[in-house]
Amino acid sequence: MSNLAELSITEASKKLAAKEISAADLARACLATIEAKNPELNVYLEVFDDVEAQATEADARRAKGEKHPLLGIPLAFKDNILIEGRRASAASKILEGYVASYDATVIKKLKEAGTILLGRTNMDEFAHGSSTENSAYGPTKNPHDTSRVPGGSSGGSAAAVAAGMALGALGTDTGGSIREPASFCGLVGLKPTYGAVSRSGLIAMGSSLDQAGPLTRTTADTELIFNTIRGKDPLDSTSIDEHFYPKYPLKKKIGVPRDLLQKGIDKDVLEQFEAALSALKTQGYEIVDIKLPSAGLALAIYYVIMPAEVSANLARFDGVRYGLSLQGSSQWEDYAKTRGAGFGAEVRRRVMLGTYVLSSGYYEAYYGTATAARVALSAEVARALESVDAIATPTAPSPATKLGEKVADPLAMYLLDIFTATANLTGNPAISVPMDTVAREGKDLPVGIQFTAAHGNEETLFAIGKKLEAKEAVQPRR
Repeated sequence: MSNLAELSITEASKKLAAKEISAADLARACLATIEAKNPELNVYLEVFDDVEAQATEADARRAKGEKHPLLGIPLAFKDNILIEGRRASAASKILEGYVASYDATVIKKLKEAGTILLGRTNMDEFAHGSSTENSAYGPTKNPHDTSRVPGGSSGGSAAAVAAGMALGALGTDTGGSIREPASFCGLVGLKPTYGAVSRSGLIAMGSSLDQAGPLTRTTADTELIFNTIRGKDPLDSTSIDEHFYPKYPLKKKIGVPRDLLQKGIDKDVLEQFEAALSALKTQGYEIVDIKLPSAGLALAIYYVIMPAEVSANLARFDGVRYGLSLQGSSQWEDYAKTRGAGFGAEVRRRVMLGTYVLSSGYYEAYYGTATAARVALSAEVARALESVDAIATPTAPSPATKLGEKVADPLAMYLLDIFTATANLTGNPAISVPMDTVAREGKDLPVGIQFTAAHGNEETLFAIGKKLEAKEAVQPRR
């Protein structure tokens, strides 16, 4: 490719190793694209001032014999991932001006590998949303059609890669916030097994749901980043090492819960889904129908458990310890003024929902029931994965929606998570891989297919993604 910023990570890494290009070349290419496109797309909240210095250091490390495949690769980072000495706002006014005092574990690992940190990307405030329209700093636009959303909440990270403003990016996924933007922007996006990647240094949304993961142009790139950031971390008691789960025998079977695909999905998205399954058949996979009776309740379960955890996690933003602080006539008024001015509408909505379902008299009826249903759903998914390698669905029921189309209807926005929320509730790894495009108003818009595997079985997800790419049945279009 003529534009170095459009290389895949694996392509760029090979060129760096062969000394055909330098890290400085890659960094300058990304910076030039950012300068040209960021004013329109609103992808970066901040581009770091030492990018070229980082690239120079990476080139020096490679000259001394270091060979990590991410050495000198420019990546972008969602604004809820802490980077020491850098601002981290989670795209919220309540954290405006906050500077991180330490590196998130994923950042520490990527720095050790020699990654170039380009900057902070836009997101839905505190990761609350599916469109990146809930940012306090304005919406991000989809590079494929600037009248549409890039998905959320990791929409800035997805748009950065899709627009050639980074070779890859990190996002976080609580109910589909990596996979849905990957689908909308024509990328590969991975939500790892819960605990496979440390959550230390991530600004929490839902502690039993959150996972950091990569957004890239190819499955091989996603695998490379995942293998770099995964692993047990003493700073995160929920983290696990890569040998925690057993190896799974390959069955060459993919399960499809067709009962979930009967309504609510755009016809052409479903056609592309069937075409992708047909491509896998030619690769030797058997496609079988499976039943997940509780999966139809996943969204309802998610939108009880997630707000409850949001309510607890966001209680710390009170105007006392850090971030925005507004003074009233009493301590209670200090809290009310700070949180009222600092939190956006969607954050306030979820905090109130979560506080309600946790309140006396309603806890068992809502949160207790949802927790029990979550256990049943997890058991169903585990049983299904005993007979198949992965479960396949469309990643989202439609391509990218129009800016403003669903903002006034939160329930319609929540429905975008209908296929993705299950993996967060059960802790299973799930990947979105581009299928093809569908036409809307004269534009070709990407759509993705999602695969969910057993706990710790990311290896199977990568194998399936690579098969689709090798067959050229599924090609992301830029």
